[in-house]
Amino acid sequence: MEESQYPKTFRNAVNRLKDRANYDHETVHDIVDSASVLHVSFMPSRMDDDPFPTILPMLGGFGLYNAPGATESSPTTLYLHGHISSRFFKISSTSGKTTWEEDGLPGLPICVCATHMDGLVLALTPFNHSTNYRSAVIHGYATLVTDSAEKNYALHMITDNVLTDRWANSRVPPTEAEMKATGVIKVDIVSASAKVRAYTAGNDKADLEDPDVSGKIWTGVIPAFLKYETPVPAKENAVKEIPKYITQWIEEKNKQAEEYARTIASRAKK
Repeated sequence: MEESQYPKTFRNAVNRLKDRANYDHETVHDIVDSASVLHVSFMPSRMDDDPFPTILPMLGGFGLYNAPGATESSPTTLYLHGHISSRFFKISSTSGKTTWEEDGLPGLPICVCATHMDGLVLALTPFNHSTNYRSAVIHGYATLVTDSAEKNYALHMITDNVLTDRWANSRVPPTEAEMKATGVIKVDIVSASAKVRAYTAGNDKADLEDPDVSGKIWTGVIPAFLKYETPVPAKENAVKEIPKYITQWIEEKNKQAEEYARTIASRAKK
């Protein structure tokens, strides 16, 4: 079976507030899969040409494509979706000479970040203010998916990761033109880690024992979560009723997000 944790290295080790660190696959994958947006950073060219890194918002998710020869120990892959004409996809492609190929690397080095903000933590002093959050950072090598079956699998997976069962409830399969215009990147993960804060406010003992402070200043957590509202039909929409798979998904997502944010808001630090 695949290892359950990402090895801790100099690259992914959490150095500050180590008690919030997590390296297990389940935590990292859940944070990424449930994020509405992933931020992907990379160097668009050599440092001599342009010293500034680029960061792009993208959609993606983890999947295990059952390619010929795949086994239970095959690693789970992070897939990213975008338009084939974007600079990121052109740089990641192996068609033509690329800087990462010249350097003998297996793909374009990238860093992927996913973040959820679950609450504003208000302490007695601004110094102890914080947020409840879940974040994951992944380092890996990105390459363009060229196998049509794997590409179709990844697009199906990413679509359903955004909204469960949407692929089957849309006009599929994609046309040849759509497949050509849409790019999929696979990321071979080198390292990954997560960092989570999930408890109430932390206050200094001196502030708590001072009535001029504790008796006059409110302290606690304002829960925060992404909420999906009632769908608004497009002008061209001809379906009168909102499909049940959409309304159920909205209800479940909102309930899960609110319950988590409210539960951890009153949780004591372990």
